[in-house]
Amino acid sequence: MYKNLAAWRAFAPALAALFFSPFVAQAQAVKPPVKAAFVYVAPLTEAGWVRQHELGRQAVQAALGDRVETRFVENVAEGADAERVIRDLAQQGHHVIFTPSFGYMEPTLKVARDFPNVKFESITGYKAAPNVATANARYYEGRYLAGVAAGRLATQAGYVAGFPIPEVIQGINAFTLGMRSVNPRATVKVVWLGEWFNPPRERDAAMTLMNQGAEVLAFHTGSNAVMVAAQERGKLAVAYHSDMRSVAPDAQVVAVTHRWGDYYTRRVKAVLDGTWRSEQVWGGVGQGFIRVEAFGKKVPEAVQKEVNARQADMAAGRLPVFAAPASAPVLGQNGQAVIAAGQRLSDEQILKMNWFVEGVQGTLTP
Repeated sequence: MYKNLAAWRAFAPALAALFFSPFVAQAQAVKPPVKAAFVYVAPLTEAGWVRQHELGRQAVQAALGDRVETRFVENVAEGADAERVIRDLAQQGHHVIFTPSFGYMEPTLKVARDFPNVKFESITGYKAAPNVATANARYYEGRYLAGVAAGRLATQAGYVAGFPIPEVIQGINAFTLGMRSVNPRATVKVVWLGEWFNPPRERDAAMTLMNQGAEVLAFHTGSNAVMVAAQERGKLAVAYHSDMRSVAPDAQVVAVTHRWGDYYTRRVKAVLDGTWRSEQVWGGVGQGFIRVEAFGKKVPEAVQKEVNARQADMAAGRLPVFAAPASAPVLGQNGQAVIAAGQRLSDEQILKMNWFVEGVQGTLTP
């Protein structure tokens, strides 16, 4: 989750280098049980951003048993509240603290300076330190695959989004490219909310898009409100973060799910073993961070097989999302090439993305 748009725009030129420049620091094994804490930016609900990180915490507990003690604190606002909670957890003797929200990055770094023997994992942050690691997922890979499924079922899509930061722009572009790879006439209309978690406003935006002709919806916000709205109106929608068939059994096309359990378990085990090092990780489908799954009842078996085959290609490195075929470039909204024919974007270029591809209807300003 992210709150500070200005911060995202300010760091883009240096982000790629930071992701791939690990710190080296000495670590010592921890006598079990290792104490691991997780700080959540919103309430723990049945689906969504926080739920996926909670599933990650549960995976750690299940994998390591009595060698670990885990706890979480939910609904912690970014800023001063976050610093207070993180500091309190460090003072209580936790060996590793996970802070999965972009707005937790600076508070995490501040507390980490005062507790050099505590390990911190800044999830979606980009600033590292000897005792602070960072990790994020290539969410756009799942967006592309979901777009393939959506493009087989619809031509007009709507997209409810929080802020125009690179990660969200990547997702919108990838979803559009996925749709248009199977349905060249597909369009994606974007509505910006200017916030991440506001179920009533998410619902209103979804209703507006459907009133304007959207047949399928996608979203980059924190609740399941878009899915509920699509279910009520008899439309289709792509779930994000979690499988949301419990609230949208007829509407759900597929779910783009986030999987943190393996990463969290590996990192806690490293603390336990004394092998923890500060790392900068950006993993996608191939590394198990992202998956499309939980197809809805309206998705034909042939489409499911097609999407799963592309997912296998992506995991094997055979399907880069932001790449142009040798025969033609990828065009932007203005009709100019944004990816030259036969070329693919580097990670640095992806991390700086500030344009829309052809087929997206909307602007980069809320």
